Amino acid sequence: MLNPALKLNTKMFDKDVEQVPIRKGFGEGLVMAGENNPQVVGLCADLTESTQMDKFKEKFPNRFVEIGVAEQNLASVASGMAAMGKVPFITSYAMFSPGRNWEQIRTTIAYNDRPVKIAGSHAGISVGPDGGTHQAVEDIAITRVIPKMVVISPCDSIEAKKATMATAKTGTPVYLRLAREKTPVMTTAETPFEIGKAQIVWKSTKPKAGIIATGALLHKALLAAQTLEKEGIDVEVMNLSTIKPLDTEAIIALAKKAGKIVTVEEHQIRGGMGSAVAECLSEHFPAPMRFVGVRDQFGQSGTPDELIEHYGMGEKGVIEAVRSLIK
Repeated sequence: MLNPALKLNTKMFDKDVEQVPIRKGFGEGLVMAGENNPQVVGLCADLTESTQMDKFKEKFPNRFVEIGVAEQNLASVASGMAAMGKVPFITSYAMFSPGRNWEQIRTTIAYNDRPVKIAGSHAGISVGPDGGTHQAVEDIAITRVIPKMVVISPCDSIEAKKATMATAKTGTPVYLRLAREKTPVMTTAETPFEIGKAQIVWKSTKPKAGIIATGALLHKALLAAQTLEKEGIDVEVMNLSTIKPLDTEAIIALAKKAGKIVTVEEHQIRGGMGSAVAECLSEHFPAPMRFVGVRDQFGQSGTPDELIEHYGMGEKGVIEAVRSLIK
């Protein structure tokens, strides 16, 4: 059952569940962060409306800089502004930032420990018709490996809003992973959020497996949990929105309780959230695992729903992973 302590959206399983783009939550959170702190500034690489930074631009035109199609410059200018006391948020498609400007993010931002917040929009294969060149399914891997970098993948628009506001206060480099399409709203304004803390969103007394999901695919994991419960297979589902720093205590506790772990992410299974969980458990509590994600392939054009199913990341894919693990 849904964890009542988290005050989640109980209508998330309805066919007409409210759906909102995760990136919209970022835009709303950035405006609020700007209202709370006059040092917050916004920089964009010619994708202001697409990344939802246009709301910040309208509210604070003197605190916004349009860099243009120059993602390396985007990171470097932000680092310089951070050195002068600003709290810069930079936005582009995730394929371009952190994809194209990874070296500048590593060297000018993280190496110098500058509190720049990198918002990578349109992440994952759910970008859809844009195709494999624009579908970032490697971004978690390339950001979590950078020292000092915090990596957050919100599950819905409400959590993205909270995460954006929280990152403005960290004093560290942060990568925020944002999806393009409308996705189900699973949390509420009352649902707690804290950087570095995982949450058990679906509880069970005696789970046969634990499912750890990040980003919008948390909804697929919850649909799978509901279906499995009807079949007599109890599971627990964790929302791991902060991939770095990892909530090792919560992950180990779930592995000890459930005995087996399935990870679910809209990302390559190599180097992503699942790898982070595997690293944690291999050191502290080895447990059998299955990984739901993209398996060493590039994306392709298609509708978001078609692609999620094609790459085995839908409800069916999660259910099959659980069943194969508990056999």
